Amino acid sequence: MSREIKTNSHLEKVLAAGHFAVTGELGPPRSAHAEEVEEKTKHLVGNVDSVNITDNQTAVVRMSSLAAGLILQRAGVEANMQMVCRDRNRIAIQSDILGAAALGINNLLCLTGDHQKFGDHPQAKNVFDVDSVTLIGMIKMMRDERRMLGGHEIHEGHEPRIFIGGAFNPFADPEDYRVLRVAKKVEAGVDYLQSQCIYDMPRFKKFMARAVDMGLTEKAYFMAGVTPLKSLGMAKYMKNSVPGITVPDELIERLKGVPKESQVDEGIKIACEQIQELREMKGVAGVHLMLIEWEHMVPRMVQEAKLTPRPKV
Repeated sequence: MSREIKTNSHLEKVLAAGHFAVTGELGPPRSAHAEEVEEKTKHLVGNVDSVNITDNQTAVVRMSSLAAGLILQRAGVEANMQMVCRDRNRIAIQSDILGAAALGINNLLCLTGDHQKFGDHPQAKNVFDVDSVTLIGMIKMMRDERRMLGGHEIHEGHEPRIFIGGAFNPFADPEDYRVLRVAKKVEAGVDYLQSQCIYDMPRFKKFMARAVDMGLTEKAYFMAGVTPLKSLGMAKYMKNSVPGITVPDELIERLKGVPKESQVDEGIKIACEQIQELREMKGVAGVHLMLIEWEHMVPRMVQEAKLTPRPKV
């Protein structure tokens, strides 16, 4: 599909040109160790179109997504800054949006955020002044109407030109509500959406068919999350202990039939097969690779999945 370009985002340009986009993910360190971010970035440059920088994921204190995103961009790859509503009120959120745009961040992924009780500061006060849908609408207002949520007008030419992202989990309970939740984000003004990791391809295909039928894929780009299964133990954990993720029994059985030392290779092979299936699935505009502290495997993944070279736009 070919759509109007709204921002300076490289990711948007790739998607608008009709290329099958690839994004990666980087978790900032639990320290001020900038070199750790730079080291992880080396594996991502040239292999993905943009990289998500997580925002205190799982409610654990880490280097800020804005700071890590700047380090990453200086190292040669575009940042996709995540922002959660858990830790900021609307004043701080709008301030960070303006700051990010001023510093050259062109992508922002809007998330509600994990509850603080699951992190390393369970006694912390949460904020949740707004949720992810409201945050999407807030950024759209600032960008397209040049207006703050409180009504203040932003000087023309200095509004945040942000490519607005959101997340979706097609299998979370109640499952019938998932596509309607996505529709709310599309109505609020989201430009692209990235999913939780997908293993159950038939169920995801049904979800995408509903999104296509509702016209949602004509208004926003849908990207499917891919996380390779590193072992049989990981597959069982994802199946039994992670809400909203379904791992089909046939994948469990497939890994059972492989020696332990070869399960990593089999997991990558499964992920590459899934990527090829996703490329052919109607409505899917790209994949979001979440290798979870396994950035060094990204070059191998994109090579074996035939996702290289990345397009020049």
